[in-house]
Formats: sequence, structure tokens, C-alpha cells
Amino acid sequence: MNETSTEPRVLIVDDEAEVADVYALRLRDEYDTQTAYGGEEALDVLDEAVDVVLLDRRMPKVSGDDVLSTIRDRGLDTRVIMITAVDPDFDIVDMPFDDYLCKPVQKGDLVAAIEQQLTASRYDDRLTEYLEVTSKIALLEAEKTETELDDSDEVAELHDRAESLRAEIDDALAEFDDFQAAFNEISRHAE
Repeated sequence: MNETSTEPRVLIVDDEAEVADVYALRLRDEYDTQTAYGGEEALDVLDEAVDVVLLDRRMPKVSGDDVLSTIRDRGLDTRVIMITAVDPDFDIVDMPFDDYLCKPVQKGDLVAAIEQQLTASRYDDRLTEYLEVTSKIALLEAEKTETELDDSDEVAELHDRAESLRAEIDDALAEFDDFQAAFNEISRHAE
């Protein structure tokens, strides 16, 4: 977590400046916000001081997927929330993001997702992976038919992994005040 400021630092990355600026405006009273208007700029300003990255997926030159990959390759201890108009597909299963929200995102959902990531960053990697896995399950369940879900080995593996992680971290989850209800209240897909 960012040690130089009392407020967590949130980097907002979107190639549409007005979108990034709106998110920054919504969040500036609660977080130390910084904007990057594209993937290249994000990689230039990204450092250990950034606690959470709000990352658009579809950007020219350097895509959000590429920025996410670089963040993980650099070993930065930052949480990444994809915020995008790209409808999730089964390709998200292997993507190392921490949460995925479909535009448009309401301020309450945005703040709740950031707060969950900040809370999760204080716990071990099992909780981080649990949030990642359950986020993917929720997205796919919202976007795919029951038949598609039932026919997917990837989804079955995600469910098995979520159950295994849940069993391992019950003690950590007990510290969250009604964690699962709060997690489920965040709208991750456009309505």
C-alpha cells in the first residue's frame, strides 16, 4: 500500500480522457487519484506507490491486457480492476486481474470494488486468488447461458478452485463483515 500518502493511490487508465477524468472526479475525495490517458502513459507512471489500477481493456497501441501483463511481469504489488466495455468471455479465466467491471460503472460500485481490493491486499495470496476466481465466475454467470457454463471445463475448474480456496481461508473471511454479501452487491456487468 502507498506509504507516502494517508489516502490510497488509485491510477485510472483510459484512452478516453473524459472517461478517466470523470472517474478521477468521482474518486478524488476518497483517494489520491492519478490519471493516465492510455497504456503507454500508464506504464510510464506506474510504480509501487499505486495501490489500485482502474484499467480500460480496449486501448490503441498498448492495450489494457498488455498493461495488465506488464504489471504482473514487473511484480508490482498493486491491485488491478479492469473497467471496460469489452464483454467478458472465457478468455478472462487466464487473465491475472483482481476484479472486472463492465462500463458504465456507478460510483458506489466503483468505491466498493476499490475498498474490497484494498482490504484484500492486506491479506494473503489465497484471499487475493479467491476474489479473482469468484469475480470471474460472477462475470461468466452473468454473460453466458447455463448450457455454456455447464459445458465449460474452465468454469468447473473455477468453481472447484473457489471451493478449495474458501475452505483454506474461512478464518480470514470471518474477519470481513458479511464479506460475501458485500462482494455480491457490486454490479460487475452493464445492466
